[in-house]
Amino acid sequence: MAVKLISSPQNPLIKQLVLLKDKSRVRKKSNQFLIEGKRELSLAIKGGYKIETLLFFPDLFSESEAKAMEQYNIDIIEISKDVFQKLAHRDTTEGVIAVVKAKNHELENLKLKYKNPLILVAEAPEKPGNIGALLRTADAANIDAVIIANPKSDLYNPNIIRSSVGCVFTTEIAMASSEETILFLQKYNFNIFSAILQESEPYHSQNYTLPTAIVVGTEATGLTQEWRDAATQNISIPMQGVIDSMNVSVAAGILIFEAKRQRNFK
Repeated sequence: MAVKLISSPQNPLIKQLVLLKDKSRVRKKSNQFLIEGKRELSLAIKGGYKIETLLFFPDLFSESEAKAMEQYNIDIIEISKDVFQKLAHRDTTEGVIAVVKAKNHELENLKLKYKNPLILVAEAPEKPGNIGALLRTADAANIDAVIIANPKSDLYNPNIIRSSVGCVFTTEIAMASSEETILFLQKYNFNIFSAILQESEPYHSQNYTLPTAIVVGTEATGLTQEWRDAATQNISIPMQGVIDSMNVSVAAGILIFEAKRQRNFK
């Protein structure tokens, strides 16, 4: 199979892919996004994503590596250094960029791994770095799923992909409104533990061995009243310093791993 070559950054396809990289609205309209790097590509394939096109810069990613991807029935395009630099989001990319079909992340498509699930709900996270860190924490603990309630960011934002180190592809993720999420959790008899300072109990005093949803909000405003009202129990992490909050991904990690400890890390 002959490999196509694109050498000009002004090529219409390359211009379209730059928009795909930079514009959330273009990603949503086309139902596609870009990934870059060998690890991210490998994790996307492992996560069942459809790779549509592979672009490679042969100085960093060999033609033989590229042709090995033919088994996935995708278009393979060799690109010049100028084109690669135009498309790459970060300097350390290993010479490979892929166009990938987005998945459907509606709540009804959520697949839970175990009969006694443990999930993380993050309400309205905005910072891509925090979302990526939450996904890494979820992966590290091997929890069933992450639900992003009232999402404010595009899940396939390049900064989320980068900060999650590819966990965005291998984590079961749903996106819905807080109202829809609460109804889902109540339908399946989850205990809801909302991380809130007010009217709360210390997190380590609770039982997380039944179907459990741990809910965290933003560092700036915390959780909305909906989650305070829906909670089986509001929980908090006792603070011993001057400030009364910590990074949301750190807090989520503490809460999730307490639940895992109680479940004997199963």
